[in-house]
Amino acid sequence: MSALLNPSSGGRLGASGCRSLALSSSLLAIALLIAGCGGSGNSTPSHQSGDQGAQSTTSRAKFAGTAAIPLKPAPPLALQDSLGRRVNLEQYRGKAVVVTFIYTHCPDVCPIIIGNLHNAQSELGSEAQELQIIAVSVDPKGDTPKTVKAFLRARRMSGRMEYLIGSRPQLEKVWSDWHIVSKAAPKKSSPDLVEHSALIYGISASGKITTLYPANFKPSQIVHDVPILASQ
Repeated sequence: MSALLNPSSGGRLGASGCRSLALSSSLLAIALLIAGCGGSGNSTPSHQSGDQGAQSTTSRAKFAGTAAIPLKPAPPLALQDSLGRRVNLEQYRGKAVVVTFIYTHCPDVCPIIIGNLHNAQSELGSEAQELQIIAVSVDPKGDTPKTVKAFLRARRMSGRMEYLIGSRPQLEKVWSDWHIVSKAAPKKSSPDLVEHSALIYGISASGKITTLYPANFKPSQIVHDVPILASQ
């Protein structure tokens, strides 16, 4: 069993040999344990008082995902996709956007994330036009136009999402802006494995980070939240 299916695994190695990573983000007013490849953690909202606490309770009840308190604009995100087209997060204003950080050679968590997003997209039916899925590479060496094409085709997501790639300096800037950790796994496990944060961001139509999802989210959470995100 991989650590993805065992959220209490903490920093232990899963079956894939990928370790979970703890990440503390100044962007968010909630404390999150973020999973790396092969693991996931539970999010724990911070304690708040007064009007802010009431607002947090209301927001958490509204969304199936964890509400980001306070709301803040999403960091810049502009890279080329696997087809060589320039993609900018800002071009999707007016839609709900889900941003995830993955890599094509990931043996467990990343395929499950994309599989669940595929299921959510299918369950949304006609409302799927209100959702844009964006994946950002955490593996500049292994994620090439060829490997991305094969990855998307195998998961029936060709033409249904954007997969952004780039050079290491380009991607490191994005990882830093989005508070994502990405590093090569110890060579004794596998030279192709990458330890990375697996937090999924829900972006509102106005461009704000509004919801957060762990790696082991359920498609129903996205289905529930997309119409709300698209209306904000």
